[in-house]
Amino acid sequence: MRADAEAESVRRLLRGARLCSVGRAADMGVLALAGAGGEEVALHVQCPFRVVHGDRVMLGSGDLRYVRDGAADDGAAFDAFGTRYDDRAADLNRVLGGAGPVVGNVVLGPGGSLTLEAGRGLRVEIVPDRSGRDECWRAFVRGGPHYGCPPGVV
Repeated sequence: MRADAEAESVRRLLRGARLCSVGRAADMGVLALAGAGGEEVALHVQCPFRVVHGDRVMLGSGDLRYVRDGAADDGAAFDAFGTRYDDRAADLNRVLGGAGPVVGNVVLGPGGSLTLEAGRGLRVEIVPDRSGRDECWRAFVRGGPHYGCPPGVV
């Protein structure tokens, strides 16, 4: 029952929120949203995820493993925010900087998967890839309640 209540809280938190930006803190994906009531909502992702527009992957967590296009692989790209992920996030943020798409549907699936379906054909797909009680993702209002996967861990 607790997991069902937590899932509904996640849906309420994210539905109607506007996607403002995507970035990272070390290797953790960070999505910033403006809640339906204007509150700051964040989604921290510590498992594979991607941002998809139509059939095209715009940004994927795997992009962290590759240096930015055309750059030399000197081993410092990750620490210098010089990865393909950083480039793609900057491109995506320029688009989101105007009127970011609003999350219309939130789907919590098997094994903790989470999909945000937003306007203009944009989706955020999160897929936990490990067993155990390690945190895979967390959705929260700054200074407010936190919810995550697996349920009850956060």
